[in-house]
Amino acid sequence: MKDEVKEMFVPPPYPYEQLNEFRVAAESLPGGAVDLSIGTPCDPVPEIVSKAFVSDSSIESARPYPASVGSDDFLKAVSEWLNRSLQVEIPQTSIGACIGTKEIVTGIPSLLKLRTPAKDTVLYPAVSYPSYLMGAQLASCRSVAVPVDDNWRIDLSGIDEADIERALCLWVNSPGNPAGAIENLAMTAEWGRANEVTVISDECYVEFTWDSDPKSILQETKKGVIAVHSLSKRSNLAGMRVGFYAGDEEIVGYLREVRKHQGFMLPGPAQMAGIAALSDQTHVEIQKKLYFERLSKLIEIFRSLGIQAVMPKGSFYLWIETPDVDEWGLVEMLAKNIGMVVTPGEFFGDQGKGHIRVAAVAADDRIELLAQRAGV
Repeated sequence: MKDEVKEMFVPPPYPYEQLNEFRVAAESLPGGAVDLSIGTPCDPVPEIVSKAFVSDSSIESARPYPASVGSDDFLKAVSEWLNRSLQVEIPQTSIGACIGTKEIVTGIPSLLKLRTPAKDTVLYPAVSYPSYLMGAQLASCRSVAVPVDDNWRIDLSGIDEADIERALCLWVNSPGNPAGAIENLAMTAEWGRANEVTVISDECYVEFTWDSDPKSILQETKKGVIAVHSLSKRSNLAGMRVGFYAGDEEIVGYLREVRKHQGFMLPGPAQMAGIAALSDQTHVEIQKKLYFERLSKLIEIFRSLGIQAVMPKGSFYLWIETPDVDEWGLVEMLAKNIGMVVTPGEFFGDQGKGHIRVAAVAADDRIELLAQRAGV
């Protein structure tokens, strides 16, 4: 019997490159484009972080190979932050450093598949960050999109029993990207326990909630769950690529050991910056206030255009329905008329069609320029 011939993997177009023509159109307006398509920080790196980055100890840390799992000081800073900000006690042995969270999101299915080769399926919300799907594809896993409800929260009742049997993991994202929904993490953790499926909770926006305290799946349980966190959003450190994962001691221990062999090491100076960032909450509160004010101003701008927009439960995105015009048409209109570049909802899955996502990541003067163009 001949071996089955598998097709070569061909990477799909990178989604945001499809917006280049709209960036060109927006840039042609006086004052140029205001790009609200990608959630990249626009505000300064906090002073406490920049001082740490140029310190003698930070420079010295660039010389030796850093510990793959994270230095003792970095792991201690993470553990203390989890206790202080989320009221959960996680030992350093149940924490690992990662080079930003996108690499762990796209890489973890491959490692879980090696650990449990009989499983081959990644479950993820049908409207979500595209990298959950890409991680499954890069691991040669089945990807199963789980429906979301009217509030954009994952609907666990919509998962087929056959898919549960084959599931390596279930992804949740809370607050969610793109819609800002806050998941019922207690129910999700219980579902994972009952079905013996590892739940991975992407919590990179955890400190940006607008009418509730930060919620982590680690507050519900440490068994069978992993929480993934990033300093990119809270501390304007997207270019530093500082992230970490924490949770189930056995799973984290496995990931830490395998990642040593892969050579994944968060650079020493980045770890020093991360330690400083995690030690200070003042800059996060300042950043949170800025995002809330920008979201509020953007809502006002859209309403002046006759487009309904509402404040999300969390994160710094507006998720806007486009009932009277196709989403690509609205993307084009916003670019040409007021120079705003936004993301079509289909980038986040088929169930996201008919929406746009708007990231409140431009400086105040740039958002004011949008307001002036819109006649606000």
